[in-house]
Amino acid sequence: MDTPEPVIEVRRSARRRRTVQARREGERTIVMIPAAMSEEDAERTVRELVAKLDARVARRRGPQGDVELERRAGELADRYLGGDVRPSSVRWVSNQNKRWGSCSTTDGRIRLSDRLKEMPGYVIDYVLVHELAHLLHADHGPGFQRLLSRYEKKERAEGYLEAVEQLQR
Repeated sequence: MDTPEPVIEVRRSARRRRTVQARREGERTIVMIPAAMSEEDAERTVRELVAKLDARVARRRGPQGDVELERRAGELADRYLGGDVRPSSVRWVSNQNKRWGSCSTTDGRIRLSDRLKEMPGYVIDYVLVHELAHLLHADHGPGFQRLLSRYEKKERAEGYLEAVEQLQR
């Protein structure tokens, strides 16, 4: 099945002199440019703004495929755990309805619930760091907590997940 062409609406404004802006409204991308901008400059500007917006949305949403997820886990392990741990695999799974993630300390496999895909990237990162820390500390003891506290958005992510769980009850 073919993916539908993205809808890009270019709005020219006589009040705009130099500034350009892009935003999403549902499935539509709205790009605002000065009315006096040449057609050539407008085409280039629209391409650049849409690419920046797509990249920002992808960063906010977090990794969507298993390959992206594995790459992200490696980056997080290096940044927060000093590169001391590497999972053998990291995958999205659809059979985890009661937990956000799991790991096998014997073979280093990490699984994340695909329910996380719709959550902000910082929440996905938190769950990854949590599972990576379990590869070094199987329990939730002080050593584990010290590692997890290195993630600066820990409390924010925990609050987000707690709110989601409350809404699902």
